[in-house]
Amino acid sequence: MSDIDIWAFRSTSGHVTDSELVGFHVEATDGPIGKVDRHSREVGPQYLVVDTGPWIFGRQVLLPAGTVVRVEQEDKRVYVDRTKDEIKNGPAFEPVGYDEDIAYLETFGSYYGPFYGGRF
Repeated sequence: MSDIDIWAFRSTSGHVTDSELVGFHVEATDGPIGKVDRHSREVGPQYLVVDTGPWIFGRQVLLPAGTVVRVEQEDKRVYVDRTKDEIKNGPAFEPVGYDEDIAYLETFGSYYGPFYGGRF
């Protein structure tokens, strides 16, 4: 894969701009990882915050929108192209102030960007 904008939903993902993804189940390439807890819809970087439940001891993870390969509205499922380990090994998510701090989001861009041939 190369030159994917990790902060935007892919045009082929099936994501509809005004659709609400909160509550959708999230599937990694090797199985389920949790449910969407928050979904950014503002102008600028787009991402999902996923509540992993017991999978990573109740931890939440932030996934840039570019990791989403498919959204199935009827089944309420979001499929991402990363493995559970890749997600688990990503930067720690801090739920306070993350949505107002571009420098904080850059840590996720630095981690996920190389998977897609670029950076934040």
